[in-house]
Formats: sequence, C-alpha cells, structure tokens
Amino acid sequence: MPTRHGEPAIGALSPFPEGWYFLATREDVRKAGLIQKTWMGERIVIWSDDDGRICVAQAVCPHLGSDLGPDAGGRVCDGRLVCPFHGFEFDATGQCVDTPYAAPPRSARLRVYETREVAGLIFAWWGIGGREPHWLLPAEDPDQAGWSNIIVSTVTFPGHPQETSENVVDIAHLRYVHGYGSVERTEPVTVDGSLLLSRWNFKSVRRIAKLGRLTFDLSASASIHGLGYSFVEIEEHSIGMALRLWVLATPVDGTLIDMSLATQVREIRAPKRRIAGLGFLPTRFRAPLMNRFIARQQVQDVEQDVVIWSRKRYISPPRLNRSDGEVTMFRAYCAQFYPDPASDNGASEASPAVAPARAAIN
Repeated sequence: MPTRHGEPAIGALSPFPEGWYFLATREDVRKAGLIQKTWMGERIVIWSDDDGRICVAQAVCPHLGSDLGPDAGGRVCDGRLVCPFHGFEFDATGQCVDTPYAAPPRSARLRVYETREVAGLIFAWWGIGGREPHWLLPAEDPDQAGWSNIIVSTVTFPGHPQETSENVVDIAHLRYVHGYGSVERTEPVTVDGSLLLSRWNFKSVRRIAKLGRLTFDLSASASIHGLGYSFVEIEEHSIGMALRLWVLATPVDGTLIDMSLATQVREIRAPKRRIAGLGFLPTRFRAPLMNRFIARQQVQDVEQDVVIWSRKRYISPPRLNRSDGEVTMFRAYCAQFYPDPASDNGASEASPAVAPARAAIN
C-alpha cells in the first residue's frame, strides 16, 4: 500500500508535464479486473480485454456521465467495461459496442489514453493540449531471462516529477542525504531529445541483519525518458551482481505524486563473497532474496528524499556553484515537457518553469 508524507509545498512548476507516466502493473490489472485512480488530475479506469489489450480511459460514461469506477459499480464482463447506470458496454478502444436495449450509439466513446508496456509495467501518455505522443518509451523490453520478478513499491507525497527527477544529475546529494561514498561521475551527462543519460560510480554501506556493516561498490547508468520514466542499470562489483531500478514519478492531483520504485536482480550464480550466506543458498533463491533487500533499501532512500521533496520550493534561477552545472542542463532539458507560453494552442496552464529553464542556458 502507498504511504503518504508531509505537507504541500510545491513551487511554481506546472503540475502536469507532458510524458509517459506509470499507472499499474499488468499483474495488478489481472488481479483487480478493474482499477480506478486519480491520474493527472483526472479520474481514470484501467482494465484489460480478453485478448490482453490494456485500456486506460477517463472514468466518465459518455451516455449520461456516470462514474465508471468499481466504487460506483463499474465492472468488466467478457473483456468489456460495463457502465453501472444503464449497462452501456465499452471495448478496449473505448468504443461503446453494446447496450441492453438498443443499438449502441456510434458517438458514445470513452476518452482513452495511449498506453505502453515495459516489462509488465503499464504507462499512459499525457499530452499538452491533448496532443498525441511525439516520443516513445524504449521500444524493446529489457531481457527477462535469468532475472527475478519485479517488485514495485509506491510512496505518495506532495511533490513534482521534475523535482524528483532532478536527483539523477544532482549526484552531490547522494553523499549528503544518503551517506554514499566515493561518488563520482564517469561520463558527462548527455541529452538527445527526450532522452537524458547519466552515469556515476559510488559506494554504499549497509547493515544486513546481524552481520554488521557491509560496503557495496556500485556503478549506475540511468536513462531518463521525460519526467515519469527513469531506468537505472546498476552493477555491484564486489559481489558480481546486476540489478535494475525503475524510478517512476506520477502526478496524482496537482499536489500529490506517486513515486513507484520497481526493482529486479539478475540470477547470481557465483557470488564473489558470501554476503549474508548468499553463497550457501540455492541459486534460484539468491536473486529474489537480494531483490527484497534492495527494494526495502530503495524505499528507505526515497523516504529520506521525501523529507526534503515534500517541503522544498522550486527556485528559479537557482544560485548554483560550479559543481552544480548539470542542474542547469537538466532544467533546459525539462523545458520541452511544458506548454510553450508563446503558443496559442489552447493549453492554458503554461508553466512558469519554461522560461527560467531556457534562460538558464544563456
């Protein structure tokens, strides 16, 4: 279950940057049948038809406006979403395909959102002024052969996805907030359209059960696709362990965000050291065990960040020192995800973040 923290303290950033945002896992949808959420300030529903096609739609029936969520009586029958008010049925494209008493009106169609799935994680696109996706998440799933199942943990707090994503270039905070050591960037930060790449090395000291403090020697490579999708590949050199971390910030209602952390670990066949008895365990148990440990540690790290994120204000322009130069690059990168104040495309909530972010590179 999500946990909630803090009091609202967001600065002047527009609350809903354009991009792909995480909603649920395919397994969540399979178990629930029908999921309702508040997402980007909208009430939405998520379900799958009998062929496995996921639909994310506004939870409002176009007939007479009934709420379609399960709390209001909405349900899925034979892969179709059924309105609790008059029994209108909608397929996974959002089209009304049947009613109990007459031919379905062609104009009865749900507002649906474009979706993508990565390793069983479901994302939906939110576009400025309702526009269609003009950049995509990675086209290919990460190879799952030899990897543990993905564990997803979610923390809910007042915040903004730009503020949380900025951590990927603010490597100084890794030492100051989380106590990591030997933090050093291994390659310059690069930007290519909606993709930002950041790589660094660091050491982490952790206490494991009653075995004392152990030091992990890590290299991280982060791929950022917009403000809702961060994929971090990590190599731990002292054990010989590979892990993956998705950091997924999703706006809820303009104040709260859901921060979902998805982790998985590659099969550990020959650990270089017998950490916590790892070498004595059967191989099939090693990666799941380490994944549970890492998932807990990631939540603890985020809990430390939440204390700051949920209370900080967006400062523009920030008063930076020379070691903070990549913050300027990051904010310029972020400008593309907000409405252009000079345009008249009907998107009314032009972000005050755009002009400062662009000005920062001058």
